[in-house]
Amino acid sequence: QVQLVESGGGLVQAGGSLTLSCAASGSGFRINVMGWYRQAPGGQRELVAAITDGGRTNYADSIEGRFTISRDTAKNTVLLQMDSLKPEDTAVYFCNAEARLIGTTRTRTYWGQGTQVTVSS
Repeated sequence: QVQLVESGGGLVQAGGSLTLSCAASGSGFRINVMGWYRQAPGGQRELVAAITDGGRTNYADSIEGRFTISRDTAKNTVLLQMDSLKPEDTAVYFCNAEARLIGTTRTRTYWGQGTQVTVSS
C-alpha cells in the first residue's frame, strides 16, 4: 500500500507562483511514475505533469512551459513548481503514483487527497 501526502496549495494572484509537494510512503513497492493531475469545478480530472523514475517528463499542452515537475527518487517525493499562474489554473491538484509491488509485475495507481490551488485575477 502506498500513501501520498500533498502540501503547498493555496491562494495566489495571477502571475504568481506556488510549489506543490507530494511525499509517498509505504513499503514493498517501487514507484515507476509520479505525477500531478487537476480537476476544476464541473470539469474532468486531467494530467498536468508526470515524471518517470528515470527522469523523463510529460506535460499537458495547457501548461505552456510555466510548470516544472521534479522528483527525488530516493525519497519518493515529487514537486510541481508553478509559475506565471493564471485564473484558469484554479483547481484541486492531485498527486498520482504508479507503483509496482516488488517481486511482481503487478502495478497499481494511487492518489493523494488533493490540494486546492486558487488563482485570483
